[in-house]
Amino acid sequence: MNRRSILAAGTALGAMLAAPLALADSWQPERPMTMVIGFAPGGSTDIQGRVLARTLEEYFGQPVNVVNQPGGGGAVALTRFMNVEPDGHTFMFGVQLGLTFSPIVTETEYDIDDFRYAGTMVGGQFGVVARGDAPYQSFEELVAYGQENPMTYAQQLPMDQAIMELIADQEGIDLAIVPTGGGGGMAPLLLGGEVDFAFSGGTHAQYTPTGEMNVLAFLTRERSPFYPDVPTLVELGYPYAMDDFRSFFLPGGTPDEIVQAFEDAARFAVEHDPFVDVTVDNTLHPIVFMDAAETEATIREIRAANEALMAD
Repeated sequence: MNRRSILAAGTALGAMLAAPLALADSWQPERPMTMVIGFAPGGSTDIQGRVLARTLEEYFGQPVNVVNQPGGGGAVALTRFMNVEPDGHTFMFGVQLGLTFSPIVTETEYDIDDFRYAGTMVGGQFGVVARGDAPYQSFEELVAYGQENPMTYAQQLPMDQAIMELIADQEGIDLAIVPTGGGGGMAPLLLGGEVDFAFSGGTHAQYTPTGEMNVLAFLTRERSPFYPDVPTLVELGYPYAMDDFRSFFLPGGTPDEIVQAFEDAARFAVEHDPFVDVTVDNTLHPIVFMDAAETEATIREIRAANEALMAD
């Protein structure tokens, strides 16, 4: 697949910024920066984030240190992030589910209005995965197996756990949940045979080429362009979907000029070859650019859809 063929139209070459000269008339950091990632090292968000940190170093002209704060599908990091000084030197990169779903099913100290949103760069590829040698190589086969055998599932997010529990109840599966802090924690559990199947936010891309993992279904509304033969849960008759994107988050009260600087940095990142390469070719995620306003609107739209789903 030609990786450029799946880049969003918003990433036109004319939007590409030259660093650091493009920042001459805009906000610039005055000291080293910190990128917070709400998942453990080794997962797809972490892999993308660490390359993105190098991209931002080139763009902003300051070192960018990566700090992992796993837990609750990003909720732990978001809770801590509320107390960060809104000066642009500490920011988050990660999934939106800590805002679009976690507050619906668990009590959180934060909500959407507690943060600012400064651009989106990556689309989601949430899937259900099994070992390549598992006795089920499709989601239908997994359900049939689970109706005869107790099963264990490695979750990463409150929403993927909720969906799998709903399906297990519907299909009569005795399901035990094993929490993980991200793809880096999920992979050894699944490959080591300690769980039967698992949620993957993209870590599977490292293991499907070797046959060590197999994607059984996607939780997104649309099929993955990287696995076009794998159906979605919706196609399989389950009315559940997890659409998500990876974005920049800033503390509430961050000035507009800093938000704009990160939006411009996101535009730069989606045209920067190292970040595009690791996102598309390594972790098999599509590049999707949204500006700050589109990012916030998308978060609110997905949150409303999730609230309606859970109400039903």
